[in-house]
Amino acid sequence: MLDLTQPEDLLRAYVKVRSSLKPDEIFFAWSGNVYSVIPGQRNRLLFAIEGYNVGRCIEIKGGYQHLMREVTLYKNPASGEILEQWQNPFTEQKVKVIHVWNDPVNQQYMVDGPYGKFTLPITQVGEDRLCASIDIMLAYPSPLPRTQYPQYSQSDLYQGAEMFQFFFSRSELENPDLDSIPCEISWTRLGPWLPWMEMADRPGNLLYQCSGYKVTDGYEALPADVRGYVEQRQPKYLHAPDQFTRPNETSWTYFKKYLEQKGA
Repeated sequence: MLDLTQPEDLLRAYVKVRSSLKPDEIFFAWSGNVYSVIPGQRNRLLFAIEGYNVGRCIEIKGGYQHLMREVTLYKNPASGEILEQWQNPFTEQKVKVIHVWNDPVNQQYMVDGPYGKFTLPITQVGEDRLCASIDIMLAYPSPLPRTQYPQYSQSDLYQGAEMFQFFFSRSELENPDLDSIPCEISWTRLGPWLPWMEMADRPGNLLYQCSGYKVTDGYEALPADVRGYVEQRQPKYLHAPDQFTRPNETSWTYFKKYLEQKGA
């Protein structure tokens, strides 16, 4: 039986939930909505989103490396159509939509890491249900400083929060015959305007709220429109990376490269 008070067992439990103890490709899919949050104004639904993460965990000395790519597509919340352009209701300008193409989003999980022993808050939420929570508070220099990118950047500081919850069965977790177990997720994100929205330094934030699950039937179980879009435009996102590399990609670093390719 796993002892979740012990870092070694807790790490193995997390890998079973988040991926697999074997180096198999594991998909997580999600969908939800994105809202504007502006002081003094009513929150507004801007986008529906749908996406997935594909990754594999590789065991290394003292822990695991998690090799991942992820896609999120912005959609018209009324029609569900994948957006190519968006009429910004705040600036009244039409802008090109830049979807999330993050490659890589690699992570390393160590029993004894640079910040101490591996730890993860786990709460019982039912007779056989557990919830693991990860709250990530972000604040770092923006890849798009205002002096160089005034049209696309809200601040010189990227400040946001990513909050994840993973729901799973205790009995499945403790089953030694299972290397990977089913899991449902909740994801909330609070962050600045996306660069491609061209909001400059207008006050406000974006609030993301999504739910999702581990796709136990593999890639073909993902939504057909998402698969078709990826296959036509970025087919490398059908698979996880083969090697652990850094730095990780974000919407901000990807957009910076997009501007450089355009010669902007």
